[in-house]
Amino acid sequence: MTGEEPLRPQSLMLTFLGDQVLGRDVCVYSGSVIDVFARAGIGEQAARSTLTRMVHRGLLRRQREGRRMYFGLTERSEAVLRDGERRIWRTGAVNRHWDGTWTLLGFSLPESWQRQRHDLRSRLAWSGFGPLFGGLWIAPGEVDVTALVADLGLSAHVKVFRAHADPGMDIGRMIEDTWELSGLAERYTAFVRRWQPWQSDLPEAGDGLVLRLRLQTEWLQVIRRDPRLPVRHLPDDWPAEEAEKTFRTVHERLTPLARKASGRLLDLVPVRDGQA
Repeated sequence: MTGEEPLRPQSLMLTFLGDQVLGRDVCVYSGSVIDVFARAGIGEQAARSTLTRMVHRGLLRRQREGRRMYFGLTERSEAVLRDGERRIWRTGAVNRHWDGTWTLLGFSLPESWQRQRHDLRSRLAWSGFGPLFGGLWIAPGEVDVTALVADLGLSAHVKVFRAHADPGMDIGRMIEDTWELSGLAERYTAFVRRWQPWQSDLPEAGDGLVLRLRLQTEWLQVIRRDPRLPVRHLPDDWPAEEAEKTFRTVHERLTPLARKASGRLLDLVPVRDGQA
């Protein structure tokens, strides 16, 4: 595939778990993970290291069956995967139904709190916020940041408001000043360029599974950086709609092949309580 980019093993792992384990109450054999990752160009050591790190971070649980080790989801990883699932299949890449509401979040942290500031900004960007001025961030729509702020222990340092722009406010200019539209547009365009050929060309069944995992991983990496700005205030040639259409078309074409391959390649067992 032209323009193929290397994927982080943990990103691919999360996609794999969301695709094959989420909502099924099953655990997957480590050897199956290693096999699939090898087909994606990721070596056995990297796959095993990723599994181990995710266990230590509370993102995976282990379950032994005889001499084999299986891995399943934790509450934490399930929440992460449900959020990704929502982003891909329900929220979508194009915001056509914005009601004019903005969420404003202001924060003031001590100068020595560099880590907390970095964590807050990263979480705000993931939630669709952009920096309006210094410690004042803005996002389209009504964004509930209660859990986000509480999780970081910053409730006393953050103030949140809902607002509407005054008539005459140049929202398009504000968007251009707050978010890096050119970089986001290029990511959508690059996605279309990489994946459009697979709307007509079909791979072998085994490659179909890996390609679908890569497709979903790359798509989530693109849309997770998108604040879903109101489309009526974006450039007329905004490429998100074409990219989303490409994603859904290719995903649909790859799905029968991926299901056939997963049935052959994956060893899954039911989740048992009391395993760690």
